[in-house]
Amino acid sequence: MNEFLLLKYVHIISSVVLVGVGFGSAFYLYFIHRTRSVAAITEVSRLVVRADFWFTTPAVIIQPVTGFWMVSMSGYAYTENWLMMSYALFVLAGICWLPVVWLQMRMASMACGAAQNGHDLPEKYWCYTWWWAALGMIAFPAMLVIFALMVFKAELLSG
Repeated sequence: MNEFLLLKYVHIISSVVLVGVGFGSAFYLYFIHRTRSVAAITEVSRLVVRADFWFTTPAVIIQPVTGFWMVSMSGYAYTENWLMMSYALFVLAGICWLPVVWLQMRMASMACGAAQNGHDLPEKYWCYTWWWAALGMIAFPAMLVIFALMVFKAELLSG
C-alpha cells in the first residue's frame, strides 16, 4: 500500500472529524441554548464535552503529525508560504480551541448544577456562551482557510 496515500487519507478523515465535530457541537449548542431548557442544555453540553475529548482531541494531534509527515515525503519545503500560513492558522484555531474546551467543561458543570438544584442557568453561563461563540467565529474560518490552502497550495497566495 502507498504510505503517502494512506497518510493523506488519515489526514483528510481527521480534518473532517476535527471540523465536523466542531460544527456539529456549535450547531447543537446554539439551538439548544435558544430553548433555555436547563435539562436539555445539560445533556447537550455534557455530550459536547465528551465529543471534544473522544473525537476532536485525537484529530488535533493527528493533523500536524500526518501533515508534517506528508510534507517530508512530498518534497515541499516546510517553509513554503502556504504551509507557513497553514501552521499559523492552525495555531490560531488551537489558541481559540483550548479556552473553548475549558468553557464547555465549565458550562456543562454549571448546567448540571442548575438542573440538579432546579435553578435557571446563572448569568455567568451566558457570559461563557458568548465567549464560546466568539472564539468559534475565529477558529472555524481559520480552519476553512486551511482547507483552501491545502487544496490550492501556492496558487492561492501567488495571485
